Amino acid sequence: MSKKKKVTLIILAVLILISIGVVLYLYRGQLTGNVTKKKETKAVEKIKGYDYTLEKRDTKLFKDNFYKLKEVLSEKDVDYKKYAEYLSKLYIIDLYTITNKNSKYDVGGSEYVLESARENYELKVRDTMYKYVEDKSNNRTQNLPEVSSIKLKNIKESEFELGKSDESKESKSGEKFDSYEVELTFDYKEDLGYDTKATVILIKQDNKLYVVEQK
Repeated sequence: MSKKKKVTLIILAVLILISIGVVLYLYRGQLTGNVTKKKETKAVEKIKGYDYTLEKRDTKLFKDNFYKLKEVLSEKDVDYKKYAEYLSKLYIIDLYTITNKNSKYDVGGSEYVLESARENYELKVRDTMYKYVEDKSNNRTQNLPEVSSIKLKNIKESEFELGKSDESKESKSGEKFDSYEVELTFDYKEDLGYDTKATVILIKQDNKLYVVEQK
């Protein structure tokens, strides 16, 4: 074998080894990232019959309100005003606490939104408030918000009409539901210019409440 052929084979072998190393590195990184994500998002508790979840990564404020909601829903006769209050609080805390989110695709508050409107809700949040959120797996250094306190300002019962202008793909124009309008104020560990008040509208459907709008 000529000297030139030997050099060519050596270079080729080195390139193959480098390629294999890169592939193995990336594959291992992907596996590690997936495992981390699964650990962070694994539910540690659920409210039976409602499927509201508590995760290890959730903040103390979220956990406190989760257990208050659990207590309300454990009663034989559910107080729907209290139900609406604590569900709205969990929704806001989860949405505006971005410090514990894995990426822009890990949208908070989704599980409380009306299922038929959930896809549009997540898309809107990803394209606005979560648009520039970096992946946590990339050693994120961003300053992101974390809700530190939340208060109920007012709550009133009303009626809400799902129509063509609403996010729900499956809603019929003119379909009306009992609803609750919950006004909340909230603060953060650090003021980064995010909202500090919101009105959450929930509808009652099959004895369960769903978020359908936020003002």
